[in-house]
Amino acid sequence: MYREEMSSNTFETIEVTRSAGVVSITLNRPERKNAINQVMWNELLANFHEIGQSAADRVVVLTGASGDFCSGADLSGGGAGSPDKHQLASMRHVGDVALALARLPQPTIAKVRGVAVGAGCNMALGCDLVVASENARFSQIFAKRGLSLDFGGSWLLPRRIGLHKAKELAFFADIISSAEAESIGLVNRVVPDVELDAFVDNWAQRLAQGPPIALAMTKRLLNNSMNVTLEEALDDEGLSQTVNFSTKDTGEAMKAFTEKRDPQFKGN
Repeated sequence: MYREEMSSNTFETIEVTRSAGVVSITLNRPERKNAINQVMWNELLANFHEIGQSAADRVVVLTGASGDFCSGADLSGGGAGSPDKHQLASMRHVGDVALALARLPQPTIAKVRGVAVGAGCNMALGCDLVVASENARFSQIFAKRGLSLDFGGSWLLPRRIGLHKAKELAFFADIISSAEAESIGLVNRVVPDVELDAFVDNWAQRLAQGPPIALAMTKRLLNNSMNVTLEEALDDEGLSQTVNFSTKDTGEAMKAFTEKRDPQFKGN
């Protein structure tokens, strides 16, 4: 069974807490609206890699400190990376972080308050689920900074909201409200700010109690769905179900159904 105790670890730019299988990562540079500097890129990458290898971590919640999600990459030094690095190398490092987030086998939830713009917006969209406060604001701000999309925005946006709407957000770089974000399918849910923590906690706890192997396979199938044919998707589904039927968790689910109780999934 996953660990029940609460543990926490504060890095230079993020805070990581664990409780009952839920890992919460808080971007923690409130003086810059949680803009991502080189240290934060490094700390996020290291933690995503660690979480991806952990059987005890069932769900990841990504959020920001002090009322904002993330104002994007910190460009105060003139770029997204270290000043002594080639810009392309720095951007590939940013891409490594986006890939590490996408490759997490665990379900991921972005809990968004305040601004989520630029790379911060795309970091939220890179999560499997996005829950926003009524005060949240989203923007593909890049064009207003003389930049093109990054952190996977060119891949994520068309898949979330369609190609033409993606071009509108990217070309004009307007800031949109959480209500508009919900109406175009950019986020899953919008809730009152006072209810945001409880809502995300409930989703995270439900996912943490789910079957880890089956959820990881479902996530992979859905993420691959636009890159394969129907025949390939059906074959992938068959392989995934074959693995599931060999696990103790599926046996536990069948037993719990006959015994009229909730299953206790252990991830094996």
